[in-house]
Amino acid sequence: EYGVHNSLPTYSGGLGILAGDQLKSASDLNIPLVAVGLLYRYGYFRQTIAHDGWQAEDYQDVFDTELALTPVNDANGERVYITVHIRGREVMAQAWLARVGRISLYLLDTNVEHNIEVDRLITGHLYGGSAETRIVQEKVLGIGGVRLLRKLGVSPSVFHLNEGHSAFLTLELAREFLEANAEAHFVDSIAAVREQCVFTTHTPVSAGNDIFSIADMTNCFSAGFITSLKLTGEDFLALGRTDPDNTEESFGMTPLAIRMCRSANGVSEKHGEVSRQLWLSMFPGETDVSDVPITHVTNGVHAPTWVAPLYQELYRTSVGENWNRLLADADGWSYAIHNLSDESVWSTHLMLKRILIAYLRQRTQRKETGKLETINEHRDTRKLFSPDVLTIGFARRVAAYKRWNLLLSDLPRLLKLVDDAERPVQFVFAGKAHPQDRTAKQILQQLMSINHESNWQNRAVFVEDYDQEVARYLVQGVDVWMNVPRRPYEASGTSGMKAAMNGALNFSILDGWWIEGYNERNGFRIGELETDADEAAGDAADAESLYVTLENEIVPTFYDRDPNGLPLNWIARMKDALATLTPQFSSDRMVRDYLARIYNDA
Repeated sequence: EYGVHNSLPTYSGGLGILAGDQLKSASDLNIPLVAVGLLYRYGYFRQTIAHDGWQAEDYQDVFDTELALTPVNDANGERVYITVHIRGREVMAQAWLARVGRISLYLLDTNVEHNIEVDRLITGHLYGGSAETRIVQEKVLGIGGVRLLRKLGVSPSVFHLNEGHSAFLTLELAREFLEANAEAHFVDSIAAVREQCVFTTHTPVSAGNDIFSIADMTNCFSAGFITSLKLTGEDFLALGRTDPDNTEESFGMTPLAIRMCRSANGVSEKHGEVSRQLWLSMFPGETDVSDVPITHVTNGVHAPTWVAPLYQELYRTSVGENWNRLLADADGWSYAIHNLSDESVWSTHLMLKRILIAYLRQRTQRKETGKLETINEHRDTRKLFSPDVLTIGFARRVAAYKRWNLLLSDLPRLLKLVDDAERPVQFVFAGKAHPQDRTAKQILQQLMSINHESNWQNRAVFVEDYDQEVARYLVQGVDVWMNVPRRPYEASGTSGMKAAMNGALNFSILDGWWIEGYNERNGFRIGELETDADEAAGDAADAESLYVTLENEIVPTFYDRDPNGLPLNWIARMKDALATLTPQFSSDRMVRDYLARIYNDA
């Protein structure tokens, strides 16, 4: 998935947005990169919340609107097609081109007249359908992607497998090698493939990696393809097992990628450590987990995309027209930020906060009458939110490990914060639950059903259908960005980076990127660095830390004003966040790291 722009809705969340930001930085840095993905005709679902608080999903044909896509044609003006053997027949895919600055993004699409209806729907939905749908999608992406590049005359020096979804491309590269070297064996092809391929894992738990049954694999890959690799069926299946000798083990895309790539990396320092432990069994010769050959490149976000236009204008006048280039010089950037006046930073933030509030009032105006008011629909939005009130944003995928319910674990304490007459707190929420995740939907429903007698209705909003547009308003306008994942399951996280680039203070569990970013002056921490073995005890301790920090640090610091009405201590933290986190977590830095440490590290 690639989240390049809201007008091209072929992404579901952070992984896609990260990929889009990587392409933008590659363009800015003039790196010769080509990207390949799938064009999902119905994209990811649009979210609505019913009056009982239950999430509903709707899928829309992305071609109902004009897309910034160009059909991929050959030199004669004829449409380019590739074929992949799927379900016992040749399935055809066409390609579309999206230009991301200097970068070409090719998207494969099986909605072709030649195909029967079930095959046309292979690229119908992102993360939809059964395991069989996922495996054929990944075959089109991996094998079809290589075949498309060959047809276009593109010969990459490095193939970057961004998560395991594309790992089947290594099998196509092996097949090509063996076809060109008739005397060679599969073991010879491994060396050739590894030389070309690098792999990034984004998942800190084994259950989050794509795993396919033996039946799915044997149904998906013909005997002819396996024979072309000069492998037996059992040896073929062993490529995706952590233990090649365990014939009962399913086929994992991450083990395949690790086995067939010369480099593997996680997406934060902590995630690299977690990944080495997770995949230790694949390296029986290593007795020390630190010797497992999995490194890390910490994620980053594209500053020109996420930094608010008002901040960019401030930087152009106070830092320089090419302010973005200064991010490569962390010391120079820090000096420039700390030279900004407190008044200019605070006035910029207040304008962005007012813009956010206007957006929230428009987005949550109720659509129906005569029903109970909920925080996603308000009867009268004129009184909704105040720019003078401490505003906390919490927006992310709704999943158990994200712990949406941590804030709701002590409702009297939460409502006391909201109802405080002198120092109130207001909350803005957004996020989607997976359509098949009833537990996540119940968490959302719990949020929607909170006490209607307090000020909660005017001090809390839920913005439906979280996407890039919603994210941009939120990260640019809130005072605090909250994140409470269960350690160590946050591989990196990127939304907090975007908020920090707009002066919001992160209030987060020490996991993922925040371990590297937090310096005690540029935000707030929740809990300890260590993980509690008792999950319930850990949740309780983190909830207590959350409330204590809110009550004793965040609220007092925000409302502490000088004679001119400026929260000087708060602004000092904002400037430290802008100064330290913007260059460190820029996707330009991330792309440079990949170039120096991964792509060029032959």
